[in-house]
Parts: sequence; structure tokens; C-alpha cells
Amino acid sequence: MTELELARLQFGITTLFHFIFVPTSIGLTAWVAYCQTRWHRSGEETWLRMTRFWGKLMLVSLAIGVVTGIVQEFQFGMNWSQYSRYVGDVFGAPLAMEGLAAFFLESTFLGLWLFGWGRLSPRVHLATIWLLAIGTVLSAYFILAANSWMQHPVGYVLNEATGRAEMTSIWAVLTNSTLLWAFPHTILGAFTTAGALVLGVSAWRILRERRGGARGAVDAVWSRSATHVLPITLGAVLLTMVAGHFQGMLMEEQQPMKMAAAEAQFETEAPAAFSLFATGDLEHNPGHTNVDLRIPHALSLFATGTWDGEVKGINQIQQEEQAKHGPGDYTPIVAVTYWTFRAMVGAGTLMLLVSLGGLLLGRRGKLEHSTWYLRIAIAAIVLPHVANLTGWVFTEMGRQPWVVYGLLKTSDANSPLVSSASLWITLLGYTLIYGVLAAVGGWIALKEIRHGAPPPSGDDGGGSGAPGASGEPGASGAPRDAGGLAARPDLSLTY
Repeated sequence: MTELELARLQFGITTLFHFIFVPTSIGLTAWVAYCQTRWHRSGEETWLRMTRFWGKLMLVSLAIGVVTGIVQEFQFGMNWSQYSRYVGDVFGAPLAMEGLAAFFLESTFLGLWLFGWGRLSPRVHLATIWLLAIGTVLSAYFILAANSWMQHPVGYVLNEATGRAEMTSIWAVLTNSTLLWAFPHTILGAFTTAGALVLGVSAWRILRERRGGARGAVDAVWSRSATHVLPITLGAVLLTMVAGHFQGMLMEEQQPMKMAAAEAQFETEAPAAFSLFATGDLEHNPGHTNVDLRIPHALSLFATGTWDGEVKGINQIQQEEQAKHGPGDYTPIVAVTYWTFRAMVGAGTLMLLVSLGGLLLGRRGKLEHSTWYLRIAIAAIVLPHVANLTGWVFTEMGRQPWVVYGLLKTSDANSPLVSSASLWITLLGYTLIYGVLAAVGGWIALKEIRHGAPPPSGDDGGGSGAPGASGEPGASGAPRDAGGLAARPDLSLTY
């Protein structure tokens, strides 16, 4: 493998691993804030127990996400120095804003939330978890602003003397049309990811408690978590699809080659059909291959919003790109874009069916007793991750050969003095470290899931010393009695 291929492989592996935890953290933080809000307003101890249990999984995800995210920053300078030199004036601004504003907001209020149990007033403590949730969303916004600039450069000029892109408007970068659709698509996907995790873990706990002879006496933490997260998840999936539709229309306008490659469409068509499944060689104009199941007009609707809209083919776009940028191959790996796009859409569709089915069962009061559905819900934990990861691969690989679309090719962006040996050493090192992180984080998460939710305040049977709400709720909905377990920090949260 060449140095460029090794650098791309290393960045892809580390980023994909990091992106397992990013949407999980964003979604779980919002879910914990929701649970704590319900406890604050109602004073019901079940909501407090839910807050503390899901908060532990949130902390695991946040911790691993922060550690793995640092590597991404270093790689820009280590393996992609030419890229950093070219776009540093533009790309550095949103990254600095993420680090100096959003990340410090997250870390500050995470600490206040973690150690503020019983030390801060209920309202102030509730505000800390919401500010933490806002911080995670802001972080995503600034990071996506940087990535969206790579997809659709705006607010810059090229300095001919230095050969660098220089920012002319931070406002243009932060209001990039690509960003305005990528952001809701990503955040809604994060809510779906957390929803699938909450539903799957709750389903596993329900099955376990039923097997333990407690049929009909399932802990309210799990039944309430499942019934409340299902409508949130269903809404998030539907809105993710809506955002994805408009994102696709924008992509056809800004990066038509990516759309054509996603369909393995080599010739311009009007109207254009959507290919559900194809076999054969997708790389060499196979004439829609050996087997091709297509939905007439569907691609025109998705890409242009019209019934008979024209969608350009790879061959025509290749000619246009050569006329604009000079000789070269401007086609990405078609098989990668074709199948990752279908994996993303397919996983999202399955998650839609899972959440809709669970909501219908819950309305009929059969959710806890449907063994087949609970098993499906456990397996469905992976579906949003499949959609997230394949969506990221599609977005980045479909942009090739550009690292900054229309400005800088990937082949011109890596570090020319970094050897293959150095890249192999760091690749193996990162893989080993990430493997250890995955093992430790997975062990902690599984330990907490097996342990279950903290016991009610009146239960002295061991447990984690978890808090419970004692006394009647006051006017604000928070417990009047501040001397119970709810007033003491749960030290198990610090591991």
C-alpha cells in the first residue's frame, strides 16, 4: 500500500470508531436530560432511577468519544500536512470554536452535573444537564461546519501567492447550505441511535426479568424507558428521512457525481428510476448490470423533487469535470457509493419499522409480553450505527477524488515526508489502543446493564447506593425532602 492509501485507511478506521460514540453521546445526553426533567416535574422516583442508570451509559460514551476524537485533530497535522496548510485558515476556525466554546461548555457542565447531586439546587442541577446537551449539539454543529466546507467551499478566497484558501466570511461558513441540512440529519440520527440503545437495553432487561420468574412484575424503569423512547425514536427516524431527502436534492445540485455514483447511473436520464438492488460489475458502465430492480421516477423525485426531473449520469459529469478541472478521473469507487447508500437507507427503513411496530404493541399493552419483538429490539441496536457509519463512508468516499470539493485533491493533501513505516506503526498503535478502549468501555457498559437500575430508596438490598426521591413533590415538582438518597451523589457514577 502507498503512503496515501495508508493515511486514508488510518483516518477512516479511527474516524469510524470515533463516530460510533459521537451520535450515541449526543442522543443519550438529550435522553438523560428528558428523564431528569420528568423527575423534576413529577417527583416520581422511577424517573430519577432512569436518570441515574442512563446517565452511567452516557458517561461511558462521552469518555470514549472525547479520547478518540483527539486523535482526529492530531491526524490533520501528522498525515495530512498539505491539507492543513491549504485549508488551515478556514478549517481551523470552526474547530477552534468547537474546542474553545462547545467542548469547554460540555466539560464544565458535565462536571457540575456529575458532582452536583445534592449540592446544587434541583433547578440548577437540571440546567446543567440541559447545558451539557446543548454543548454536545454545538460541538456537532461546528465540526459539521468544517466538514460541510469540504463538501461545498464557501466564504473564502484563494491566495495565489501562498497557494492557500483564506477565509473571507465566518458567517458564510457557519450558514453553508450543506451544513443547514447535514446538521439536522446528523442530530436526528443521533436521537435515533440513542433511542435504539435505550429500547434494546430495556428489552434485554425485560426478557431477563421475565426469565427470572418475574413475569408481570417487570421493573418500571424498563417498561417506562421503552414506551417513552419509542415515539421519540419514531419521530427522529421520520425526520431524519425528511432531512436526508432535502440533503439529497442539494447533493444533486452541488455534487452531481456523488448522486450518479450512488445509483451506478452512467447515462443521463429523465425521468430517472431508483435502483433497489443490482448485481454485476458496477464500475464499468454495465448497462444496469445483470439484475437490477428499479422503481420508475423515484430517483427523479429524490434528487430533483419532480416527477420527470433529469439526473445526470457519470459519463456526462466526467466530461464536465474534465472540462472544468483538466484531465483526470473524477469518478469515485461506484460499488462503494452504491452499496453504502443502500445500507444507510435500508438500516434506516428497518429502524422505522422496528420503532413503529413497538409503538403499536405498546398502545395495545403487549410490548412487555411480546418475546419476538423484544428480541428484535435487542438486535436493532446496531441498525442506527450501520446507517451512521455507511452514511459517513458514502459522504466521504463519494466526494473522491477531492478532499475539498473542486479545490484540493486527496492525492495532493497528505504529508509527503511521512513514511509507510511510520504510518504502519501508528495504524497498528491506534488499532490496539482503540481495541482496548472498546473492551474496557464495553465491559463497563455491560456491567452496568447487568447490574440494572438503582434500587428504589426504600430497598436496602445492596445495590449501588443509588438515589431515590423521598417526600411529596413540591410546587416545582422536585422532592421537598433533601435529606434522602437523592441529596447524595452516586459515587458509582465516577467509576
